[in-house]
Amino acid sequence: MDRLSPLDAAFLEIEDADPGSSLAIASIAIAEGTAPGQDEFTAAVLARLSGVPRYHQKVRTVPFDLGPPVWVDDPAFDGSAHFGRVALPAPHDESALCELVALLMSERLERDRPLWEFWVIEGLPAGRWAILTKLHHALADGLAATDLQTIVFGDTAAGAPARVEAAPDPGGTQLLLDAVGTLLRTPWEQTRLLAREVLHPNRLARRVSDAARGLAALTSALLPASPTRLTGPLGRDRRYSTASVALADVQAVARAFDVTVNDVLLAAVSGGFRELLLHRGETPAADSVRTLVPVSVRTGTALDNEVSLLLPLLPVDLTDPVQRLIRVHRRLDALKAGKEADAGALVTGTAAHGPFAPIAWAIRAAAHLPQRNIVTVTTNVPGPAEPLSALGRRIVEIYPYVPIALRVRTGVAMLSYAGRMTFGITSDADTVPETGVLAKAIEREILALRDAARRAPAQR
Repeated sequence: MDRLSPLDAAFLEIEDADPGSSLAIASIAIAEGTAPGQDEFTAAVLARLSGVPRYHQKVRTVPFDLGPPVWVDDPAFDGSAHFGRVALPAPHDESALCELVALLMSERLERDRPLWEFWVIEGLPAGRWAILTKLHHALADGLAATDLQTIVFGDTAAGAPARVEAAPDPGGTQLLLDAVGTLLRTPWEQTRLLAREVLHPNRLARRVSDAARGLAALTSALLPASPTRLTGPLGRDRRYSTASVALADVQAVARAFDVTVNDVLLAAVSGGFRELLLHRGETPAADSVRTLVPVSVRTGTALDNEVSLLLPLLPVDLTDPVQRLIRVHRRLDALKAGKEADAGALVTGTAAHGPFAPIAWAIRAAAHLPQRNIVTVTTNVPGPAEPLSALGRRIVEIYPYVPIALRVRTGVAMLSYAGRMTFGITSDADTVPETGVLAKAIEREILALRDAARRAPAQR
């Protein structure tokens, strides 16, 4: 059986424990031309997805949490039921689109069927239309979701993947028996894995050393930060705004200051949060904003979550954009050298070899504990470099959506696509409605860094 990893299952557990959260990720693809008919669009997408078993599988839980949930074939699968269509309300502009996206993403996906939806949104400005692709975070991480977009909206000449049969539902009794068998095998499997490591003492010593350093870094990162109203309980409603800049500008800044593209993006987000805090009458202290940065540890092409994390403080206390960029670069380098991401991967990897019930119980308990050390989540996913199309209509822009939960009231997703870098900002509508302030500030930060990069050679 195809079991959910501990990280996959965690997204379901967090959603269950947090009544204000809907843990679906999404992309909003803006396409040129007239939108196709609903039947035509549905048939075309389903043909492309026929070779992806996860799209006709649902989650089946194991009794008493004796094992992780499993993916099973949905015997009542009706592909057309996963497609919706809606007209953009007046005034038919970007603001109306963002409000509609926030509304659609506030609704949870139904657990008794496969965890995905497609929405066609008609009536965008300039005769355009949009496709909202929505799937639960338990099904895929950002990179896997981007790969799926390439399947659905890629070169039509490539054709659909071959049909792959999904796993049938084994029933509750069989799941229980399999879980008990796994529990009985677990000590032997762990002993075997440890013995294999002992045969390579240098590798074992290095892993132990890296894990110790990384866990120490993670522990220090979990110390409480300065209080800010950007953390706290969440309601059910969301606010969503977008920003867009030229990818070439981001890359030029990275070259001029010898940093990474991700450094530039996080520096822009830092400047955005500084302006947001000031706008809200809060002091942007050095430890005001710690962000969770997912780090891909993907080794294959399977649909699942293969990520670790970094927990840097964003330098919102600094007034100069270039100084913020340098500080972000140094902090990320220090966290990478400290093996923080390795420690996160070790924790999730180790959990996969242990009993599931304690993991599920721990996640549920943690979801109810107040925390104010992580203020936001910032995720950057490289998207397709070449333009995609949907039924012959060119997709001109793609905006990402990241969910929020567990007292984290804002999230920033970043996606590169066909020469543009787009940002999708999600927030709790009741407590942080100013997503537009953050979006505009991020755009201004990129432009300020671009201008500084153009002056950089003369400064040297």
